Amino acid sequence: MRRISRRAFLANAAGTAASFTIVPRHVLGGPGFTPPSEVITRAVIGTGGMGMAAHVMENVEGKPPVTLAVCDVDRKHRERALAKVGRACEAYADFRDVLDRTDIDTVHIVTPPHWHAVMAIMAAQAGKDILGEKPATRTIGEGQAVIEAIERYGRVYQVNTHGRAHNYYRYGSSRRLRKLIASGRLGSPLTVRLGPQQGITWKVKMWSGRTDLVAQPVPDELDYDMWLGPAPYKPYHPHRVHQSFRGYWDYDGGGLADMGQHYLDPVQYMLGKDNESPVEIEAEAPWPTHPDAVSIWYQITMRYADGTTLLLDSGMHKGDRSADGAFIEGPHGKLYANYRTEPEGLFDGVDDLPDPPEQIDFETAVRTRRQPYGHIRNAHRSCSLVNLANIAIRAGRMIRFDPQREQCIGDEQANRLISQPLRSPWHL
Repeated sequence: MRRISRRAFLANAAGTAASFTIVPRHVLGGPGFTPPSEVITRAVIGTGGMGMAAHVMENVEGKPPVTLAVCDVDRKHRERALAKVGRACEAYADFRDVLDRTDIDTVHIVTPPHWHAVMAIMAAQAGKDILGEKPATRTIGEGQAVIEAIERYGRVYQVNTHGRAHNYYRYGSSRRLRKLIASGRLGSPLTVRLGPQQGITWKVKMWSGRTDLVAQPVPDELDYDMWLGPAPYKPYHPHRVHQSFRGYWDYDGGGLADMGQHYLDPVQYMLGKDNESPVEIEAEAPWPTHPDAVSIWYQITMRYADGTTLLLDSGMHKGDRSADGAFIEGPHGKLYANYRTEPEGLFDGVDDLPDPPEQIDFETAVRTRRQPYGHIRNAHRSCSLVNLANIAIRAGRMIRFDPQREQCIGDEQANRLISQPLRSPWHL
């Protein structure tokens, strides 16, 4: 045989290797591997506390990248998010640059609520599906505009609350409670209580605003004008931004808006009222309210046309407001924590009753083009409960509401809180 020198052998081996392409295992698919063509890619807009807590996932080595972009108006937030996500991710200061990317399928909006509607509408126009944080929108008018955009552009939208799909705190699965209520065993009308005795914390003091703010210099890392976006201009103070923004009407609605959709979305589902709103809303709270800072409230009462009543108790009132702790009460029975009922046995045979419609998660909805649980119309109605409660607090009187027209009846001052102008150049 002809002798081959070591140098010639290595050169020949290199040429042979060059004729092949080494493909990572995950690109080929198969058991345990997802090819990039089937990966749902995303961008996360808003990488503060919530954006970093659970929703920005690392791009894991050996698997296709999922999070392709992170976006925040605070440079330090962007840098921290980019370090967490890792490879194949880019950071942006302007969310419009994110929406221009054609390789991003979904956006997760984790900004303060005054940005939710504008971003959701623009994302729908850009062909993105949307996972939105609660509250879905800051006003009822914004919710109406988001519904129109989602349906016009054929996009999937889900508000990121899970109560209707999982266990509702200490009371069992929302699906099972819906079947119990639909059975009529509790009677009608029903009263639903949500307060400290039911394990509900409204964070009223935590997210109250300050009335003594003095203008301070804007930090170098923050684009404050972009942070404000569609909100009215107010001089910078650190208490206005980064979590404590919840205490100011221009950006959110206090603890009620922070927690309300989490608590009330599954209640709407259990009651079978996803397409309804209450007709009377009354708030017990100090009045007049401050025009800028959210403050405390005591109790909210919301009544539907059939007499069903929601009682929201902040736990901050004076005097004795004690009840017996029932979560849901009707003329024929009560439901307490851990499936305890009065009389006993109200859940007997409930599992054999007809099931409510299937609820699908966000990823399944994106793949199948079906709307998920907490889709925009459901999200709008449950968010409207929060917004109506805050309107009643700010108006200082009972609000009578038309659920079809979504307008307050005979109350133009209250209606101005339903549809509020945005700061130029932003619009719905």
